[in-house]
Amino acid sequence: MSASSRHLIVGVSTAIAAVVSLAGCAQKSDAQGGDAVQVVAKDDACEVSKKELPAGHLALDVDNRGSKVTEVYVLYPDDRIVTERENIGPGTKASLTAEIKPGDYTVVCKPGMKGDGLRQPVKVTGGRTVKRSPEMDTAVAAFRKYVQAQADETLPKVKVFTDAVRTGDVDAAKKAYAASRIGWERTEPVAESFGDIDPKVDVREDGLEAGQDPAKDWTGWHRLEKALWADGKIGEREKQLADRLDADLAGWVKRVGQAEITPTSMANGAKELLDEVAKNKVTGEEERYSHTDLVDFKANVEGAEKSFQLLKPVARKNDPKLVTELDKQFTALNTLLDKYRTDTNGDGFTSYDKVGKSERKELSDGVNALAEPLSKLAAAVTK
Repeated sequence: MSASSRHLIVGVSTAIAAVVSLAGCAQKSDAQGGDAVQVVAKDDACEVSKKELPAGHLALDVDNRGSKVTEVYVLYPDDRIVTERENIGPGTKASLTAEIKPGDYTVVCKPGMKGDGLRQPVKVTGGRTVKRSPEMDTAVAAFRKYVQAQADETLPKVKVFTDAVRTGDVDAAKKAYAASRIGWERTEPVAESFGDIDPKVDVREDGLEAGQDPAKDWTGWHRLEKALWADGKIGEREKQLADRLDADLAGWVKRVGQAEITPTSMANGAKELLDEVAKNKVTGEEERYSHTDLVDFKANVEGAEKSFQLLKPVARKNDPKLVTELDKQFTALNTLLDKYRTDTNGDGFTSYDKVGKSERKELSDGVNALAEPLSKLAAAVTK
């Protein structure tokens, strides 16, 4: 997650995105129970065309009329995120699609998380409920099983890493670091749905909340990454942080089964993972000390592809051309990533500081080529 996005979420609460919106600049959303809600985002206002909505498939058409890149969120009363759309440039439009239950919510535009007019309350009333096909139920059940398995498999890998930190073995900790993050990266949108966990385990220093002291408040993988690669030493503080990482991730694993998963959250989550790659992995920001970005990159793509494969039976019925294009682009991106493997059967990849500017551009282009059709997957499963 980008530093700007993390400041946004923490500014509202400590909530982190559970699912991400459907992107697509010129796309008209297909909602049950009426036309899409029109959201006009300005530098100093967030205008919403409807304040009462029927339950079911929520669709928002966002028009950024401000001078800055904006983000739009639909929040639960406790400020967890129902759906979001980031990186909407000035003068551009985007669409969001998600399932929503009866209740009170807030539509929020950024810039302008504070002040009048930027948080618009909306009420969702009993209306058309979302009817799922057996294929959709099968996809959700399979994805829930996958997410739990990834979480369960993460803990022993993390323990190899944290044990090395506790014994002060810098080389062993470095060797175990990237592998300990794979399960998290594959399922990051679900992991982030528990807003108090992500800031503890996956925040970078520039993602800390204003006023937080890195020496006291920075915890998690990236704090230890800095100690290992930038500082080259492990002290008592790092050993304490290793214990803290174990405990925080154990809490995540116990709560994974409580995550709310829907076909649209799966589709939106796949797009979220591609956004993560585009914002943080391709740029080298995520693993700025270890340069293990390509391990995270591959894990994000694997998680996105898992969601797509599970939703494919539904999407193929509604939009076979989209499925064909997604198959093509996933294959192309995976083939491109394979060029940087350092072992054929493991998780080793070239250190990202060895990847040149033109090669990074090629990777970025591959991500963008996949992200565009992937942004249409949520709409395809709700037709």
